[in-house]
Amino acid sequence: MRTTYIAKPGEVERKWYVVDATDVSLGRLASQVAAILRGKNKPTFTPHVDTGDNVIIINAEKVALTGHKAAKKLYYFHSDYPGGFKKIKAGDMRNDKPERLIELAVKNMLPKNSLGRKMIKKMHVYRGAEHKHAAQQPEALDINKLI
Repeated sequence: MRTTYIAKPGEVERKWYVVDATDVSLGRLASQVAAILRGKNKPTFTPHVDTGDNVIIINAEKVALTGHKAAKKLYYFHSDYPGGFKKIKAGDMRNDKPERLIELAVKNMLPKNSLGRKMIKKMHVYRGAEHKHAAQQPEALDINKLI
């Protein structure tokens, strides 16, 4: 009788990828990165085990927002103080905190549980072209060719 292969947390081999966000649509980038973080690009994907790889995203400030999203898409926050409701436009967030813009997009595409919280920690977002993970020897990954 054949059984389905189930990955065990100790057997998972993790790779490192570098993704350049220059002129890539935010949603397209987020969905591809979320799939890599979950491990859906591997034949050993197991839904209840973190089988994903580490992803480094560079040039976060150059990510593309299509249509009128830069002016009309809003992100809402609350400071937990009375009157602490705040909102920021996606275009302003791309200028001020582009790392946060990408983190929010990817985080909302991952599972909303402890496994998803573990997965998001394997993503590293940087504003410029430099990153501090050269020792891990990451592979360059072209998002446009995955689709």
